[in-house]
Amino acid sequence: MTADENLVQRLEARARQIRVDVLKMIHAANSGHPGGSLSAADIVTTLYFHELRIDPLNPKWPDRDRFILSKGHACPVWYACLAERGFFPVETLATLRRIDGILQGHPDMKKTPGLDMTTGSLGQGLSCGVGMALGGKLAKKDFRVYVLLGDGELDEGQVWEAAMAAAKYKLDNLVAIVDYNRLQVDGFVDQVMPLDPLSAKWKAFNWHVLEINGHDIAQILRALSEARATANWPTCIIAHTVKGKGVSFMENKAEWHGMAPDDAQLEQALAELGVK
Repeated sequence: MTADENLVQRLEARARQIRVDVLKMIHAANSGHPGGSLSAADIVTTLYFHELRIDPLNPKWPDRDRFILSKGHACPVWYACLAERGFFPVETLATLRRIDGILQGHPDMKKTPGLDMTTGSLGQGLSCGVGMALGGKLAKKDFRVYVLLGDGELDEGQVWEAAMAAAKYKLDNLVAIVDYNRLQVDGFVDQVMPLDPLSAKWKAFNWHVLEINGHDIAQILRALSEARATANWPTCIIAHTVKGKGVSFMENKAEWHGMAPDDAQLEQALAELGVK
């Protein structure tokens, strides 16, 4: 097995554990958003366990890479990666959505170690990322900024205002990743507000654009590497994903946008993920 194949296998195993953590914490809270958390699991895992330059023992390290989960309702996947990466104990995941807990229903950077931005009001994450990336350029820092967007939130006009600004300032230290699972809370994206041709839209805003299978770790790694090597322009990675990926009865079902599994459903989901 080559080093690259070994890396992919290790990240796939990590992503499987992240999915298990996501389901357990939402079940414990009896509330949360499994669909969009599972669709983003391979992407966020690859960022936190390979791509990002971070230090869990020094969460506010000034030279760290930044990550923004613009679709903040999918925070269980972010919390699971932060815990497994060592920012706080894994046992804390069982306290999701508790009043006065550190893991709120939407990310709160004042409560959770490792969060770079409070999010939840959709459409604002890319604007925050533009500000961080531009600030890094002005301060002559070499950190990079990654923003994960939901496809449904691309309906928000502020996303495209930020896209224009990122190209104007040639923010090649900024990467937007679209979790393109084609479902949002009200149903299929194509029925709510069609996005295609999505790649052409980002290209028209002068972004370097890549399209990948968002569940293929090797493709995610190559896209992130190409983004790092791209000068003068921000990169958008359109990641084609499946809402609820990994759990058969959740896949491609809008109702699992924001619903907790009951005891039997959790047992079935964990079995499908290989947990006895």
